[in-house]
Amino acid sequence: MRIIFMGTPDFSVPTLQALHRAGHDIVAVYSQPPRKAGRRGLELTPSPVHRAAAALGLEVRTPVSLKQDAEQAAFRALAADVAVVVAYGLLLPKAVLEGTRLGCFNGHASALPRWRGAAPIQRAIMAGDSETAMMIMKMDEGLDTGPVAMSEPVAIGPDMTAGDLHDVLMETGASLMVKAMAALDAGTLTLAPQPEDGVTYARKIDKGETRIDWSQAAADVHNRIRGLSPFPGAWCEMDLGGKRERVKLLGSTLSAGGSAPGTVLDDALTVACGTGAVRLTRLQKAGGKALEADGFLRGNPVEAGTRLD
Repeated sequence: MRIIFMGTPDFSVPTLQALHRAGHDIVAVYSQPPRKAGRRGLELTPSPVHRAAAALGLEVRTPVSLKQDAEQAAFRALAADVAVVVAYGLLLPKAVLEGTRLGCFNGHASALPRWRGAAPIQRAIMAGDSETAMMIMKMDEGLDTGPVAMSEPVAIGPDMTAGDLHDVLMETGASLMVKAMAALDAGTLTLAPQPEDGVTYARKIDKGETRIDWSQAAADVHNRIRGLSPFPGAWCEMDLGGKRERVKLLGSTLSAGGSAPGTVLDDALTVACGTGAVRLTRLQKAGGKALEADGFLRGNPVEAGTRLD
C-alpha cells in the first residue's frame, strides 16, 4: 500500500522500519522539526524518525503545524492509501484525518479506553497496573477515542520500569501494525468501538510529580520510581560526603522494614516509607552516570539512619 508515516521519537522507529521491510510504499514520512541540541543548544538535531527515514532514502517532511491549507493540500496530494501514526506529537486536523483513501491508523501504547493521552506507559506503571496493551486504532477527532482494529496484551512485571515497558511495547507495536496493514490491504480488518466504561486519561508528567514523598505507602513510592524511570526520573535529596545533593532514583524493589519515612534502614539502601519500605537499586547523581546500588554506594556511602528528603 501507499503509506504516509507520521512519528517522531525512538518509539516510532521500529514501526517505520517494519512497514518498509514488509514492502509497503512509504510515500512520505512526517516528523516534528529538528530541535536545538548539543552542549550549547545551537545544533539542530533531526528526530529519531527523521534520521531513520533518511537512512532508508525516504522523503521527510517536518511542518511546524498541519493546520494550514497548503500543508493539508500537500498531504492529500500524496494520494496515499493510509496514514500510520505512532507518537507523532502534532494535532491532526480533520482534513488530514480524511486526507487518505482509508484514513489514519494509530499505534497506541495502552489498553484503551484506559490511559488515553500523552503518557500511557508512565501512568500505567505509576497506577500499579499489572497489564497493559499495544493497540491499533483508527483515528477520529477525539483524543484516542477511535475504534480499535487490533490489540495485544503486555504484562507489566513488578519491578519493570517505564523504559523497560517502552521497549517491549515498541517492538510489539511494530509487528502489530504490519499485521493490521496487511489485513487492511486485504479488506479483512475489522473495527470495534471502544467501551464507554473504564476511560482514564494519561496526562503529561509534571515536574512537580517527580520528587519522592516518603510518607506514601511503599507500593506507591515504588510505582512512582519505576514509572518515571529513566525519564524524567524520580528524585530525592541525600547527604553525600557532607553535601546535600539531589539524586535520581531509577530503580527499586519492595522490601520489609519500618521507621520514620525516608530513613535508610541498612547498608543496602532500604528506605522506610509511610508503610513498608523500598530498596533502591539504581541511582544517578546530578551530572553523573546511572549506577546500580552497589556501585553507587562504593563512591557514595550512605549509612543506616540517614534521612532522605
